[in-house]
Amino acid sequence: MAGTLEKSAPAAREHRWSARLVVWAAVLTLANVLADMAIGSPMMVLPQLLDHFDTDQAAWLNASALLAGALWSPLLAKSADLLGTRRILVVTLLLACAGALVCLVAPSLWIFLVGRFLQGAAFAAVFLTVALTRRISTPRVAMALVGLVTSGSSVVGIVEPFVMQPVIDVFGYRSVFGAAALLAAVAAVCVRVFVPESPVRGTGRVDVAGALLLGTGLGAVLAWVSLGGELGRLSPGAVALLVAGGAALAGWAYLALRTEEPVIDVRALTRPILLTLLALVLAAGSFRSLLQLTGIVAQVPPGLGLGYGLGDGEAVAVLLAAPNLGIVVGGTLAGWAAGRFGPAPPLLGGIATGALAAFGMLAGVAVVPLAVVCGTLAGIAAGAIGASGYNLATSLETPERQGTTAGLVSVVLALGSVVFNFAGGEILKATEISGTYADGAPVSTATGVHLYVVMTGVLFALAALPALALTRGRLRSRS
Repeated sequence: MAGTLEKSAPAAREHRWSARLVVWAAVLTLANVLADMAIGSPMMVLPQLLDHFDTDQAAWLNASALLAGALWSPLLAKSADLLGTRRILVVTLLLACAGALVCLVAPSLWIFLVGRFLQGAAFAAVFLTVALTRRISTPRVAMALVGLVTSGSSVVGIVEPFVMQPVIDVFGYRSVFGAAALLAAVAAVCVRVFVPESPVRGTGRVDVAGALLLGTGLGAVLAWVSLGGELGRLSPGAVALLVAGGAALAGWAYLALRTEEPVIDVRALTRPILLTLLALVLAAGSFRSLLQLTGIVAQVPPGLGLGYGLGDGEAVAVLLAAPNLGIVVGGTLAGWAAGRFGPAPPLLGGIATGALAAFGMLAGVAVVPLAVVCGTLAGIAAGAIGASGYNLATSLETPERQGTTAGLVSVVLALGSVVFNFAGGEILKATEISGTYADGAPVSTATGVHLYVVMTGVLFALAALPALALTRGRLRSRS
């Protein structure tokens, strides 16, 4: 099926590696660096933000851009299919630039959150670069390039703290948003100047009402999952979020079944695409939860005698940097393998690598060298799963629908990450040790940590089932 769909694409502009393709890769990776920076960099100055705005709502400051990204994604994905992928990518970068500038000068918390809402558009940069890559190069070249542009930005995760911290020390917390605005503006100009527009155009119109209902519903439900613990799950505010999200999703489903051109045509979701999305939501939850646990355990000193703990000077920096290096390696290798064997085998390979990392962490939570190995393997799994997921899902669609499908992959990855990170957090919360703290944060029993690890391993095992079915199906279609 995928081969037939790929052949229907118009003549590709690039069919082999060249200097021009390297420039495209660098520019599109720069756009994805912005997405990482917009979502994650403010956490480097979280204490200063809380103090400046005189608030204790750390979760809202942390999650606001990611939740806004869920709202933006359906609208931007469909618009890219109809209006041009490069054009919408440039608009996305300019929205993120405007949001960073609002955050830079925000005199109050609510204006700051408006800026974060605009910055959240950067979340769409990842799937827009994937869709654009698929449309301006042949499938084999595009799959390798997707691996690079989706994982290459993780290099920044290794060096960013060392680069930004001196800047923050001199210019204060606002420098994070000044850097993000500058980066977004440079990325927008580079995309407009150096990257060609996609020759592919869909037909029809943008279902704005459906996109807003879907985005609002997803954003509200994810807000309830990620922020409900701070609000109180059954508090009026949390219940209102959940009810509003459910109502918006119900409204979207009603429109989707009755509109000729919905923002996501659920009637057109084939079995291979549904299997891909199922594998991704489980796998994303697995590796994000495992990476979250590594960050938690890395802060716990072994001297507390809990049966786990890795915090010991420079070991913490290594533990936090290793997964980012693994993401680059995993994404690059998965893209290369997808161009030669198809994207399903590297997806299955990434899931298997993640399962190995998860079960290895049963012992790794108390042994620094093993934890570094497992963290690197978890990063490799994350890079391979992300790149392969985008490659596989878009290869199953016609070129005119690849933007929408790539956007759906991003939403599913975010959904899995938020839901299962919350589940892991609840396991740790339920097994907290009263009166025991590491760096001011409560800690859990070794049993709780091991249960968390087992949860990630089981999720990887479950994700392997649809991935295995997809791999077998692709192998049968090739024979």
